[in-house]
Amino acid sequence: MRLDMLRRFPTIILVFAEGKDRKVIRTAREAAQLLLKEWPTDDGEEFFTAVRTCLEVLTGEIEPEKLHEAIVRAAYEAGIAAITTDHRLGVLRIYPVSEVR
Repeated sequence: MRLDMLRRFPTIILVFAEGKDRKVIRTAREAAQLLLKEWPTDDGEEFFTAVRTCLEVLTGEIEPEKLHEAIVRAAYEAGIAAITTDHRLGVLRIYPVSEVR
């Protein structure tokens, strides 16, 4: 199995910890590194979906746009603000930080 680490999707800027830390994700490789090494929690349904989706993108099973969507949902679940271009609408979107659960 050959992994395609450079599969691109619309840029996502994640804003962690009260805006003091930001991460930019453009490729499946950057997504994998962030999810596996730097994500603030390793729990949650959306987190696991994002990890699985990342693997599927890396192996060429699905398109990178699915990973874009999965990361935005996982960020919302983890309380991380996500700033991205909504490619369907052609506008910049800021997804709010979720309420503390």
